[in-house]
Amino acid sequence: MRTQTRQGLRSSTRQQGGRRRGAVSAAAAVAIGVMTLGALAPPTASASDSAVSAAAAARPDAVQQALDALVRADGMPAALASVKDRNGRTRTYTAGVGNLSTGSKVPIDGQVRIGSNTKTFVAVVVLQLVGEGKIGLDATVDTYLPGLVRGEGIDGRHITVRQLLQHTSGLPDYSIHVDDDELRNRYFEPRELLDIALRYKADAAPGTTWGYNNTNYVLAGLIVQKVTGRPLAEEMDRRIIKRIGLRHTYFPAPGEMAVREPHPQGYHRNPADGPLRDFTEIDPSAGWAAGQLISTNSDLNRFFTALLAGRLLPAAQLAEMRTTVPAGTSGLRYGLGLMSRPLTCGGVYWGHGGDIPGYETRGGATDDGRAANVAVTTIPTDEAAAQHVKDAVDTALCR
Repeated sequence: MRTQTRQGLRSSTRQQGGRRRGAVSAAAAVAIGVMTLGALAPPTASASDSAVSAAAAARPDAVQQALDALVRADGMPAALASVKDRNGRTRTYTAGVGNLSTGSKVPIDGQVRIGSNTKTFVAVVVLQLVGEGKIGLDATVDTYLPGLVRGEGIDGRHITVRQLLQHTSGLPDYSIHVDDDELRNRYFEPRELLDIALRYKADAAPGTTWGYNNTNYVLAGLIVQKVTGRPLAEEMDRRIIKRIGLRHTYFPAPGEMAVREPHPQGYHRNPADGPLRDFTEIDPSAGWAAGQLISTNSDLNRFFTALLAGRLLPAAQLAEMRTTVPAGTSGLRYGLGLMSRPLTCGGVYWGHGGDIPGYETRGGATDDGRAANVAVTTIPTDEAAAQHVKDAVDTALCR
């Protein structure tokens, strides 16, 4: 769920960099995107495109090659991608196997847990409410949740909504204190997640530094519920998912541990040199507003394309969302639930990324209408593999 300088419960900050305790905990991995060494799966791969000519099919496809390498060289059980060009043409790709036990094929454009990409959805809902005059970006958390946020060096009277969305609140991250077994099996109420964070002292004074953490988005989700009087999941469904036709995206119901539609199995390794364990079925409530959504690569492309095209936010709020601060290295910048990353072919793409035990997703869209998302079925456990996932996105957008 974490967006890091890596991503997942980290986000895309691996993309920006979340903290880890010893071995990466499953919860920490949820938010941003994580890195991984998976057990080597058979390099069975496929690409689908009704318009591919025989000549094109005979040429190596750079995206397919990148996915094949993620399986063959980096040990991912499976890799999936969806790539949309500026003319709206889409190609989907798969590599590896969907189930290490049975060797079954990877479902084309299968559903995956998208971890911290959830944060962008939450940020859009908050910014819609800003545009409606119901939330103020520079209003304090106490304006909406009076007296709730108090702790050592922590005071909701001095933390703004903007700082939550941009990860400049200085709040501690609850997710590094949730272990794998808890994340997998335990149901958490959002207030419980906040209570975990508030046991610890602030990481920094509000507004002084950027630091990715999932607690920010739990609070953002609670503010949405307080202002609207409706569950966060209903607001996301009404305001985003149904509005732009995301047919394969949903917020799992309380206690819903399985993935509803065709999907590859997700695997988790902790410690980094330990065996891969099947983590497909988990209770995702430890992610909540920071990382609970399930989607597909194609739906994510549709979402980020619609967002950049102004279909979800008024111009003023979209401009606020795209106002960024430096986030880690390699030119990564973080706005309000939205990140920009440079492309090797020039320009940037906008997205987020996410990690949750079992899956990592990376990708986004460009202002000229290109979009690409890549998913792998385990969080990379080394930086090289994590970089290769991001490189696959760059390859897809620059080909």
